[in-house]
Amino acid sequence: MTPQEYLRAVLRAPVYEVAVKTPLDPMPALSARLGNTVLLKREDRQPVHSFKIRGAYNRMRHLSADEQAAGVVTASAGNHAQGVALSGARLGMRAVIVMPVTTPSIKVDAVRALGGEVVLHGQTFDAAKTRALELARTEGLTFVAPFDDPLVIAGQGTIGLELVQDDARLDAVFVPVGGGGLAAGIAVLVKQLMPEVAVIGVEPEESACLAAALEAGHPVTLDRVSLFAEGVAVARVGDETFRVLSECLDDVVTVSSDQISAAVKDIFDDTRAVAEPAGAVGLAGLKKYSRQHGWQGKRLATVLSGANLNFGSLRYIAERAELGAQREGLFGVAIPERPGAFLDFCRVLGDRMVTEFNYRLADSDVATIFVGTELHSDAERGEILGALRNAGYHVVDLSEDEAAKAHVRYMVGGHPSRSVGERVASFEFPESHGALVHFLTTLGARWNISLFHYRSFGMDTGRVLAGFEGAAEDPDFTDHLDQIGYPWNDVSDSPAYSFFLREP
Repeated sequence: MTPQEYLRAVLRAPVYEVAVKTPLDPMPALSARLGNTVLLKREDRQPVHSFKIRGAYNRMRHLSADEQAAGVVTASAGNHAQGVALSGARLGMRAVIVMPVTTPSIKVDAVRALGGEVVLHGQTFDAAKTRALELARTEGLTFVAPFDDPLVIAGQGTIGLELVQDDARLDAVFVPVGGGGLAAGIAVLVKQLMPEVAVIGVEPEESACLAAALEAGHPVTLDRVSLFAEGVAVARVGDETFRVLSECLDDVVTVSSDQISAAVKDIFDDTRAVAEPAGAVGLAGLKKYSRQHGWQGKRLATVLSGANLNFGSLRYIAERAELGAQREGLFGVAIPERPGAFLDFCRVLGDRMVTEFNYRLADSDVATIFVGTELHSDAERGEILGALRNAGYHVVDLSEDEAAKAHVRYMVGGHPSRSVGERVASFEFPESHGALVHFLTTLGARWNISLFHYRSFGMDTGRVLAGFEGAAEDPDFTDHLDQIGYPWNDVSDSPAYSFFLREP
């Protein structure tokens, strides 16, 4: 479609037969902090608590009578699945949704409750999609793509139409990007009606498939993606969405998981809505971009794209939100092992609130402590470091150390009593019943495990920190971990590991 054809398709999209026009809510507290007017498009208010119903319904509504009679199939573990299921129920057609076997039961049950016919297949989305395409061929079903389809894009574009209708004075719109359907729909519509409004895509740093495609000049497949914001965890942007975004998007910004968590908290503080991580990606980008460019007095909108959150994930989000907002600092500090040393340390901190303090007796002369402190400004972390060093303490800043934030802060123990030739790696694996046992079985018993930490955060992925005795000098260690099939990183040089856990 040309931009003009997309505009006509958006204007004619019959999405309101099933979707609702969602409000554009102000965020007064965040607006005051940023010095800009921040507005939130509440797509969490849709019947399936996500914008996906718009594109799915528009695509399915345009099927021929024969195609509707045969039914549709898709692959999804999230919001698109619910959009297709509800659209099928409203249109009276069969809707088959192939979901990975690792999909949490809450999502499977939600799709079934909406009338979807669930097929569990494979460990990954790619495996589920392959099965869905097979069913399309063998059973004569129409495959409903989650994003790379002009009619799906046009359905999502109705959000852009509502934005310009509700506020004709917008300066910029920030849109989360996964496969690109939402961003493409909004961008092509806004640029047709209000070309002076900037449309900026936002991606998680570890799932930035659009940024990679723009740099390469064509869609590329990422080697791996982070599943924290699973709704936008896409390894390759769509061909049609890339074409549209290349022409219509003004810029792209990437954000960290901690910044996304902080945005989830901002949304709750201002609206009392609980966004899923993907639903807060756009706001995280709005905050980062406006600060980087020194914007003041502008009218900025973003999309709360979904609120289908696993409740258990809130623990992780809450713990990382303060770090993402730079309202908490984490430090490793060596203090004398003597009575009154902790009191002396706290006096150096002054009246700052201690948010966390972990310590175990390990040495007769020196105590190594893990401490968190409340921060009130961007400069305060540096001020704390300077004050502690001036007082004679050895201190390391762990606020950006992923091993510290995800593992070390929860661990007990200390340095091993002897040299063990250890290497330490972090892993991610699909979270489901028996997943940890399967992970350990796959890992094998070639090396003795000298350190291990796993903590469930209610996410779709489990995270493990593991040490391997005798692996430091083993040339086969890296190849072995590459072959087990789980994403992993060597964190043997992590400051937190070195400070608290490394062998003598």
